[in-house]
Amino acid sequence: MVHEGGCLCGAVRFKADGEPINVRCCHCRACQLAMGSPFYARAQFLLSDVSIAGPTAAWPTSDRIERVFCTQCGTRMFSRRRDGSQTGIALACFDDRNAFVPTLHHWRGESPDWLKLGDGLPEYQGQAPA
Repeated sequence: MVHEGGCLCGAVRFKADGEPINVRCCHCRACQLAMGSPFYARAQFLLSDVSIAGPTAAWPTSDRIERVFCTQCGTRMFSRRRDGSQTGIALACFDDRNAFVPTLHHWRGESPDWLKLGDGLPEYQGQAPA
């Protein structure tokens, strides 16, 4: 199955083929700052299963991860492993925003104190187990 999506202005479109490796919400401080949100809800795919068309740029946020965004509207869409193996796609950027449901929250130890969750998903204070 192919899952499609894009940015706010429509200049960037993507296709993700198949099912994701995992679907998680990351609460680490890097994701908070990169996404401008209290957490990053994303589906992780093999980079080889994702095609992207349109004007994007990337910004390295660690030695392992770079963030990819639309250069036209600034929508933050992807977190890509710098080794070229995998990419995370923001769940809100899929055309069907209900296509994937997160299975857990990790790095909750870095969440803002005011963030209260009640979805019943497992929560990890640091990195979730593989």
